[in-house]
Amino acid sequence: MSTGITAVWGRAEQQDFRSRVRGTLLGGAIGDALGAGVSTLTLDEIRAALGPDAVTDFVPAHGARGTVTAATQLTLFTVDGLIRAQVRRDTGAWHPPTDVHRAHLRWAATQHDWGPDERREDNGWLAGQEWLYDRRAPTRECLNGLGDTTMGTLDRPKHPAAHDAAALTRSAPFGLLVGWEPQLVLQLAVECAAHTHGHPTALLSAGAFAVIVHGLARGGTLEGSVGHALGLLAERPGHEPVTGALRRALDTVRRGVPGPALVESLGATDSADEVLAVAVYCALVGEDVRHGLRLAVNHGGPSAATGALCGALLGAMHGETALPPGWLAELEGRATLLELADDFALEMTQGAALHGPDRAAPGWLARYPR
Repeated sequence: MSTGITAVWGRAEQQDFRSRVRGTLLGGAIGDALGAGVSTLTLDEIRAALGPDAVTDFVPAHGARGTVTAATQLTLFTVDGLIRAQVRRDTGAWHPPTDVHRAHLRWAATQHDWGPDERREDNGWLAGQEWLYDRRAPTRECLNGLGDTTMGTLDRPKHPAAHDAAALTRSAPFGLLVGWEPQLVLQLAVECAAHTHGHPTALLSAGAFAVIVHGLARGGTLEGSVGHALGLLAERPGHEPVTGALRRALDTVRRGVPGPALVESLGATDSADEVLAVAVYCALVGEDVRHGLRLAVNHGGPSAATGALCGALLGAMHGETALPPGWLAELEGRATLLELADDFALEMTQGAALHGPDRAAPGWLARYPR
């Protein structure tokens, strides 16, 4: 698989890229945590519990404030898999879907093991983070799809009827491969979605989201990035639900003052196309990150999923410094998210200095074994 163009990294470009990577991962986690406590509630139930302004801050979920769900856990392991793919390329092996699948299997182990297994030399650094060994409402499709070592493919996907958003919500990292051409980013996201979700709506929503993040991470506008995704999707069979949902999101921007009614008009189910449309709309109309994320979680749909996607979009667009510091300070796993974001940025910009076919920095291979 060719990755297309090769980026040239000056110092300013490296700093901008690192800020966008941090923003994407931290923003997605903040949105996930913001919606985690109300994801199963209607808007009326949210207001009854929290008051007329609904969610304005973290709501306790999974026993504490600022806690994330399986969406953030899986996103972290997606990043781990992409770093491993680059490192393993030195050996002559180059198949990123396989490396991402192996990373997701390491996530699956966190869902039933008591804690890190130090006997597994291939676990690397991320699988040694004890806080990740906690079930945070993973979907049945993710647990079953990663319940054995057989990898779902586009020819033989796992759960071919599944079109919920669980594959979509782990797909932002593919968009951070800014040295790749967008059509390859789309293809990789689609192939990795097939590990657990085989319905075209789930596959193409994941691909579209990755392409949109890719455009933002390259410094593009959100509307332009959505337009690019629409062009690439039009070539794919079964694209109509996803392209239709994205067009409705663009059209809804012009329909009036943003609020829950307009958000819910885009859909209130966990179908991937509707979740993506809500997130894109809220990111488009948000006055700032805080406003966009509040829109993204205050509705009767799956608030953690829409919050996670919207947060990733806003973080990719504006970088880490735009994220609300109070939410950052209370976010579960912030240190892990930051460290992994910086490792990803380091690998993508300075990987050649860290490893090659005949040499490697020992510390890097300990973190990301081949």
